[in-house]
Amino acid sequence: MYTLGRWAARRRGWVVSMWLLLLVVIGGLGVVKPATFTTEFSVPGIESQQARDLLAAQFPAAAGGVARIVFAAPAGTALTDPAEQAAIVASLRRAATVPGVISVSDPVRTGTVSADGAIAFADVRFQQAPDDVPQSAVDALAAAVRPAREAGVQVEFGGTAEQARTRVSGPNEAAGLVVALVVLAVATGSLLAAGVPLLTALAGVLVAVPAIGLVAHVVDMTNTATVLALMVGLAVGIDYALFIINRHREQLADPATDVADSIGRATATAGNAVTFAGVTVTVALAGLAVTGVPFLTIMGLAAAGAVLIAVLIALTLLPALLSFAGERIRPRSRRHAHRLTRHRPRPGAGSLAWARLVTRAPVAVVCVGVVGLAALALPLGHLRLGLPSNEAQPTDSTQHRGYDLLTRGFGPGFNAAITVVVDTTAVPPAQRTALLDQLTARLRIDPGIVAVTAPVGSPDRGLAAINVIPRTGPDDQATTDLVHRLRDQDEQAIRQAGGTMYVAGSTAGAIDVSAKLLRTLPGFLAVIVVLAVLLLTAAFRSALIPLTAVLGFLLSTAASLGVVIWVFQDGHLRLAFQVAAAAPVISFLPVLLIGVLFGLAMDYEVFLVSRMRERYEQTGDAADAVTFGVARSGRVVCAAALIMAAVFGSFVFIGDPIVKSVGFALAVGVLLDAFVVRMTIVPAVMAMLGRHAWRLPRWLDRVLPAIDIEGSALPGTLRSTTPSEPVRAGSTGRVLQPSGPVSSTATDSMREDMQ
Repeated sequence: MYTLGRWAARRRGWVVSMWLLLLVVIGGLGVVKPATFTTEFSVPGIESQQARDLLAAQFPAAAGGVARIVFAAPAGTALTDPAEQAAIVASLRRAATVPGVISVSDPVRTGTVSADGAIAFADVRFQQAPDDVPQSAVDALAAAVRPAREAGVQVEFGGTAEQARTRVSGPNEAAGLVVALVVLAVATGSLLAAGVPLLTALAGVLVAVPAIGLVAHVVDMTNTATVLALMVGLAVGIDYALFIINRHREQLADPATDVADSIGRATATAGNAVTFAGVTVTVALAGLAVTGVPFLTIMGLAAAGAVLIAVLIALTLLPALLSFAGERIRPRSRRHAHRLTRHRPRPGAGSLAWARLVTRAPVAVVCVGVVGLAALALPLGHLRLGLPSNEAQPTDSTQHRGYDLLTRGFGPGFNAAITVVVDTTAVPPAQRTALLDQLTARLRIDPGIVAVTAPVGSPDRGLAAINVIPRTGPDDQATTDLVHRLRDQDEQAIRQAGGTMYVAGSTAGAIDVSAKLLRTLPGFLAVIVVLAVLLLTAAFRSALIPLTAVLGFLLSTAASLGVVIWVFQDGHLRLAFQVAAAAPVISFLPVLLIGVLFGLAMDYEVFLVSRMRERYEQTGDAADAVTFGVARSGRVVCAAALIMAAVFGSFVFIGDPIVKSVGFALAVGVLLDAFVVRMTIVPAVMAMLGRHAWRLPRWLDRVLPAIDIEGSALPGTLRSTTPSEPVRAGSTGRVLQPSGPVSSTATDSMREDMQ
């Protein structure tokens, strides 16, 4: 790492040119071949997906995208009045001419006009699948309803072909970067040092996001994957650069330190920790593949790719930029040390005071922290998972307005339509009609159903689809119960007759995806916990520190999910965060939060505890190591957490309900984990454990690989020793002596730290 940092600093022009070339090439390809993303969160093997595949193969018309046009009459009129009816008919005729449209329903003929005549809807069916309906056709459909709008009729849209598009470029993200710049300026005390992390982070996402778009040409990818990669890439890109720059400036505080040597040492110490942390985040995100859910796997791999690019930039482009900055990034106070008084404030004084506070009464601190996080986690007891319906879209969107009109005119169940698919291929032809009639009769007497359409058969009559309108909305628990009831009762009757029945549709699909992800959650959590224990045990040569880190991570994750449930599912502070409607938590949010937050939590654990271990190896004093580690790393860890929260929080006010909830969960999770767990509970627990925190069974020490995060093997590393106790490196028992020149300023600084 030291050699890499020195090489990048010496070849700074070449390194910067290579990154610029890569940015131009990948960005150019992204412009030439724009990405296409899916809005479907499909999971192979679930019942609703099996039905969709069956319909697509044998009944393509039933699998095409549907745009639902909702009409609302002006006040004091009805849609059945001659003028309004003529305008609607003219609009629907124009809609039938839109490229790709194969059928348009007539509200009067199909009976989709409300009892008071105020609201009606028509379904426009496309021959393409929902994701394949081009934007040009959607725009043409919006223009086709102009006659109705000119007649004063309110027109809104919904359906699978009219999904809201996620847009992430805007003032919200810019505000997050401004907050990050302010935090960086305060943390580093230099505008130049504050601007470099932003520059490298932006370079990382400008490479990662177009690259992910190119991959979307090969695999099905949701647009949420790109947004997640943008979120995580920006956050870790800024934080990783901040950790290295902080170490570089800390070393440059000694006027005798050479800039190039300091760049190499910062890369070998903080850069080493960045690499370990980045690999941990990458493995955690890639670990989403164990869920067996393709769209979640792609999301994890996309974000993991952004993290890897951020690490590569921190280890190569950042040293090159620091070389260009040269002496200008050296702390100003030390460049003019002769002008300072002896009473100048010591760097890290606030963090040192905090460390002494939390370690003074560690048992009380741990109890208060744990109880507080447990209280925030209480809403987990009534967690419900789902996928967002149009009700969760922004209140000013056509999808949300259309949802409200349908609910007002027909009841909430019209937004939760269920499709019952029956495969009668194995049933004798003479018995198929009677079987379908019996099923339709049973569905019509179900108390949870308000309407059932006649069966629509495929050309070979081996497949039939029945549309069912529930009494309750898509996010209602009663609708979930209805889906399970249909599967438990009616599927068995159809199976006994030789047929196969599937319950499908977007509502059933959301229920199936949620159930699948809930089943995979314990296994994924177990993989994450085992991974954390193994990595941290190898890194810190300790048996107790990994357990503390994992328990803290579980607490912060549970508390974060509790806050998400309290806001998004229970509806508290809904207006403050611009949440359109209280609804179940996004089904994949718990798994995603665990994967991302685990990696970020381990980041802070590594940066904080590595400085403790470095001090403990120098002095052998466990209590001093805790206060030293917090004093040296506390300020930068707090700054990094605030920056991450600002980046994630900037996505909270985006209209997309998925992006909103993910950004909120990650922002809350980072703040709780950094400030409550890493900066409070962990130092308190370390103070309680004392020297026992750094013990590891000998047999395990021999088996585990040696990971030198602190740079103890670095040539010429400065080490402070005391006459009474030599400093030991790792577990080898070798005494380290200073192998390079030691300036008087450095000696004085180390003596202050020892005191």
